[in-house]
Amino acid sequence: MRCAKEEPPVSSEGFRSGFVALAGRPNVGKSTLLNRLIGSKVSIVSPVSQTTRSVVRAVDRSPHAEVVYLDTPGVHRPRFRMNREMVRAAREALENVDLVLLLVAAPDGLGPGDAYMIRLLQEAKPPAFLVINKIDAVAREKLLPWIDQASRRHAWEEIFPCSALTGEGCEALSAGIRKRMPIGQPLFPEEFLSDLPVRLALAERIREQVLLRTREEIPHSTAVLVEEIRRDEKGEYRVSATLLVDRESQKGILIGRGGEMLKSVGQAARGEMASYLEAPVHLSLWVKVKKNWRDDPSMLRLLGIATHR
Repeated sequence: MRCAKEEPPVSSEGFRSGFVALAGRPNVGKSTLLNRLIGSKVSIVSPVSQTTRSVVRAVDRSPHAEVVYLDTPGVHRPRFRMNREMVRAAREALENVDLVLLLVAAPDGLGPGDAYMIRLLQEAKPPAFLVINKIDAVAREKLLPWIDQASRRHAWEEIFPCSALTGEGCEALSAGIRKRMPIGQPLFPEEFLSDLPVRLALAERIREQVLLRTREEIPHSTAVLVEEIRRDEKGEYRVSATLLVDRESQKGILIGRGGEMLKSVGQAARGEMASYLEAPVHLSLWVKVKKNWRDDPSMLRLLGIATHR
C-alpha cells in the first residue's frame, strides 16, 4: 500500500521534519490518503461523510525525513455540538503546521465547500498544496482544465493530481511533501506511529463496520465506547464495547432481526481488531440508547471528539 519509495540516507544536517495537515470538506478521501502515505491503516475509511470525528496524528518516516500528518474532520455545516467540535478541530489544525494539503475530489469539481476551505486557508495563511484526489474516476482530458481553474483560486505551493485509492501520483506527492519540510531533528521515537489511544483505535474499528453496513441517519447517530480491554493468560484480548444511538428505532436497526446486524458488525470488527493488536480478540457488543449524546460535552470528551470544556 505504501506509495513512497525509500531513499538513500542523507547527512544529519539535511534531515527534515515537520507537521502536515490534511484538510478538506467531507468525503474527499483524506483518511484514505493518510493510510496510503503512512503505509498502514491509521484512520478508518467509509463512503459515509463525516467518518473522521477527531484529529488523528500519524508519522511517516524515511531515512532523511519525518513527516507528522494530521488527519482532520471534514469541514461542514454543524448541527450538533459534536459537529461544532469537529469543525473547530479541523480549523485549528490549519494553524501552526508547516504545510496544509487541501484535498478536493476530481469528479466533483470545485464546489462551495471547497471555496470555503480556500477562504480558511487565506485567513490562516499556511503554505498549501492542492491535492486533486480521485483522478481514477475522471477522464484524463478533463484534468488540465481542472488544474488551470484551481490554480487561479489560490497561490498554491504546488498542485498534485493523485488517486489515494490506487496510489497513482502519491509517490510524487510524498516526495514533494518531504522536500517542503524544514530542516530539523526527528520529533517522535522510532516506534511511534499514531497518537490514537488503543481504546479509541478499537472503537473506531467497530464504528467503521457500522458505517459500512448502515445508511441514512444511523452512521451519524452512532458512537462506540470501548469499556474494557483485558488480555488473558493465553495472550488473547477480551474487549467489551457499547454502541450508542439516539433513538430506540436506531437500536433495533443496529441489532437487526435475530441479532444479525450486530453479529455481522462484531465478526468484521473482531478481525480488524485482531490485526491491529496482533492477537486473537473476543468481542462483546451491546447497543444502548443515549438521547442527545451529540450535544453532551462530557460524552464528547469521553469519545475523544472534544478536548476542552
